[in-house]
Amino acid sequence: MKVLITGGAGFIGSHVADRLIERGDEVMVIDNYATGRRDNLAPGPSLSLVEGSIADRELVDRAFAEFQPEIVVHAAASYKDPDDWAEDSRTNVLGTANVVQAAKAHGVKRFLYFQTALCYGLNPLEQPITLGLPLTPGDSSYAISKTAGEHYVQLSGMETLSFRLANAYGPRNLSGPLPTFFHRLTSDKPCFVMDTRRDFIFVDDLVQVVMKAIDGMGQKGVYHISSGSDYSIKELFDATLAALSMTLAQEVEVRPRGADDAFTILLDPSKTEADFGWRVSTPLEQGVRAAIDWYKENGISQTYTHLKLATAKS
Repeated sequence: MKVLITGGAGFIGSHVADRLIERGDEVMVIDNYATGRRDNLAPGPSLSLVEGSIADRELVDRAFAEFQPEIVVHAAASYKDPDDWAEDSRTNVLGTANVVQAAKAHGVKRFLYFQTALCYGLNPLEQPITLGLPLTPGDSSYAISKTAGEHYVQLSGMETLSFRLANAYGPRNLSGPLPTFFHRLTSDKPCFVMDTRRDFIFVDDLVQVVMKAIDGMGQKGVYHISSGSDYSIKELFDATLAALSMTLAQEVEVRPRGADDAFTILLDPSKTEADFGWRVSTPLEQGVRAAIDWYKENGISQTYTHLKLATAKS
């Protein structure tokens, strides 16, 4: 099978690429390395790399014409600067439109999209969130632009599956609280945790669903990829300490959440579980240990957040 992955040098995209190459598929990756890492992908005869932005229509069209993919996994996204609305729009909206139209023009059989759970806003009307809940993404540039991208995907009329994701974590992840905790704890910097909860999903569990979708499972439409339960950020911090075999002299500070941070966004994964015969199987402590082992071996020079939090710079 020939699979084109946008953002394939990033966290989720690179794991999907690895799995495909391991079983003998051909993969083309498009990535501008804004947040992806070059060492996330091992060179090989089954992997083609195109360096550049999906906002470059000519680059996207050339890649599709050269590779003629059967499946597209659209994992590319701008999220590193919550104030850079222009880049979010270029990558998440214009870039998505470019990739969708190229896929349609070249007869792609199935198109997979990753959407943020923030499409439901910071104060969802129900918990857990079911798939029928209206979208209210106006709380962040990232959510606005990713939701616009999802609309273009659905407008295409192709065989498209949009995966609305819980908080994915694991090896190669450079965004969110876990890599931040590791970076600060191993640099002797003070830490704090926000008084929030999150639905965490280990990357291997997520990739299981993606691979099933690549192979034809699931139906055109929208799915939640989530565990169906949530943890406090304090629990995640404690798991990080345990994985590092560290003990603090005093209890970590718990801070109230910021105005643009949700207390929890808990997704109902029942449709995904039914259609894909899938459930999350990795305990939080096990997943955190795997991520910490990767951070120890590969290092972290920078972490990212799509939330604009004044406390993040403390």
